Amino acid sequence: MAPGAIFETPNVAEPFNSKDGLALEATSDAIDDVNVLKAALKVKEGTATQEEKDIYQQSQFDAEKDKAQFRQYEEACDRVKNFYREQHEKQTVAYNLKARNAFYSKTRAEMTIWEAMEKLNTLIDESDPDTSLSQIEHLLQSAEAIRRDGKPRWMQLVGLIHDLGKLLFFYDAQGQWDVVGDTFPVGCAFDRKIIYPDTFKGNPDHDNEVYSTEHGIYTPGCGLDNVMLSWGHDEYLYHIMKAQSTIPDEGLAMIRYHSFYPWHNQGAYRWMMNEKDHKMLEAVKAFNPYDLYSKSDDIPKVEDLKEYYLEVIDEYIGRDKKIQW
Repeated sequence: MAPGAIFETPNVAEPFNSKDGLALEATSDAIDDVNVLKAALKVKEGTATQEEKDIYQQSQFDAEKDKAQFRQYEEACDRVKNFYREQHEKQTVAYNLKARNAFYSKTRAEMTIWEAMEKLNTLIDESDPDTSLSQIEHLLQSAEAIRRDGKPRWMQLVGLIHDLGKLLFFYDAQGQWDVVGDTFPVGCAFDRKIIYPDTFKGNPDHDNEVYSTEHGIYTPGCGLDNVMLSWGHDEYLYHIMKAQSTIPDEGLAMIRYHSFYPWHNQGAYRWMMNEKDHKMLEAVKAFNPYDLYSKSDDIPKVEDLKEYYLEVIDEYIGRDKKIQW
């Protein structure tokens, strides 16, 4: 099985529509596992660029254990098969228009960024023995990894908030499929470089006379700002921060595109790009390792870091600003 696109048909024995926070986070972690393992296998097979080798050098794989790693990759894929079947069948143009209309038509909650982080903390019961870190601790790990590398404060902020869009699960989400997962454009042909491309056959748009064409409703060079990506926590947070923060374009791109693996990792949909997107692509690639590899044995102490990050939040959003979620 090549670590690029995954083509085998998923099993359908287990539904993935539970509105359960622990189940959502388990799926999200499995999705990350697949992307980490996929990247490591590219390095092993000699198909990775030097940039990819540099980016993924922190991968937790022993070069002498190829078979074990490959089996780990297959097992990780198994855990997300059912999820991707549902996501690929339900992420239609019609659903995405409906989701965006719902997003703009109301305010689901008003919270500061830190209050939103505390809200996200309730996604998983902290008494659960299988949950070693709280959501806030996970967010702080990403931010601290970026901070240690001397990256700008706006990028530290992106690391801190990049998963806050999972708040969507508390509000308008219909399941896991419209919250997490790799993202992709709707309104044009589904590229074969998307994970499990064959599962799009169950999507009503697959055989639409317009949406099934290569360019669909778009034109080459239209720019990703004008493209409708599959709705989920990245799109949700991106639209919120675009309207209610001064995070620079590069940071907004990191939020919006870090799960757009067919584009930034597999080279798909490059025909959509304009001049700005080439700059944004470099920004997303710079952020990606911090999204996947920020976990460490060091558990951040929230009380020691809170004031520092409140100051960072204040620079680009406002520490006491009530964000309309």
